[in-house]
Amino acid sequence: MSESTVGAWVVDPAGSTAAFESKTFWGLVTVRGTFGGVTGSGAVADDGTFSGELVIDTTKLDTKNKKRDVHLRSADFFDTEKHPTMVVRIASAKRDGDAVVGTGTIEAAGKSQSLTFTGRVSDSGDAVTLTTVATIDHRALGMTWNQLGMLSGTSTGSVTAKFMRAQATA
Repeated sequence: MSESTVGAWVVDPAGSTAAFESKTFWGLVTVRGTFGGVTGSGAVADDGTFSGELVIDTTKLDTKNKKRDVHLRSADFFDTEKHPTMVVRIASAKRDGDAVVGTGTIEAAGKSQSLTFTGRVSDSGDAVTLTTVATIDHRALGMTWNQLGMLSGTSTGSVTAKFMRAQATA
């Protein structure tokens, strides 16, 4: 991040998306899905590091297959009745040009795991957009349903989060 980005930022839900893809059927098919909304906030420190939190609405998960969506929202996976959001906490991210590398945690279905991610950052004056990709071990999040061994152990999560400068409160 640059000196001009130091300070508090909030996620613009209209400019932000979260998605996943996971290999199924013994790696022959890739299931892709999106989530209904992304909110959150972050801060850029004087040394250029970024920390923050993204809250992703799992109740609006959409894979374009209603039966599969119901199953993914069930206790076998996201358990959205008890845990309607997934939270990504960014402990520290450092920018090098347009590239960013970060660490944190992801919490879903009442469990959490460490997270390392890579991505790209773009500045456009009043907005900073962070586009990231991470490999997530869904078994570590308690998502162990795997009929006949047809699911791989990992999924790929991606987020595009558009941050706007936070407004100072009086």
